[in-house]
Amino acid sequence: MATAANPYRAPAAAVADTAEEFQDVRLFAVSGRIGRARYIAYTLGLSLLFGLVLGVLTAMLGSFGAILAIIGYIGLFVLMFMLTIQRAHDFDTTGWLSILMLVPLVNFIFWFIPGTDGENRWGAKTPPNGVLVLIGAWAVPFIFILGVVAAVALPAYQGYAKKAQQMQTK
Repeated sequence: MATAANPYRAPAAAVADTAEEFQDVRLFAVSGRIGRARYIAYTLGLSLLFGLVLGVLTAMLGSFGAILAIIGYIGLFVLMFMLTIQRAHDFDTTGWLSILMLVPLVNFIFWFIPGTDGENRWGAKTPPNGVLVLIGAWAVPFIFILGVVAAVALPAYQGYAKKAQQMQTK
């Protein structure tokens, strides 16, 4: 006896939403893409980390530490170029644009140009940013404001302290 197909049964085809494709974040590569917030957080974080570690090495090891610091800063410079090339790829342009990193203040264009939404010729889009990446990116304006306040307040405080000391000696 032949069984008739049940017109009320669920479809047998695989009908699922396709997951969005994301590209892995590679720190030590010139291929691929990196988003704005991650670029800002990584460059700021790596610069602060290298500065702290290499400063301690220089203080502890003297002239040998200074040589290590120079080598370390050359490595940091190469790493920053690699990240800038990936950032240029994110807004679908050639990595040669990263040479602008050498021009003071012009390199901030990499902070403000939005990336391509979706896939481009350099790969799939970057994964969503984590909490630490967002905190690192949003810390930049606060660090800038803190630096400006310190640059204004410290000389004013030193002048005030000098006047107070002169008043005490009179």
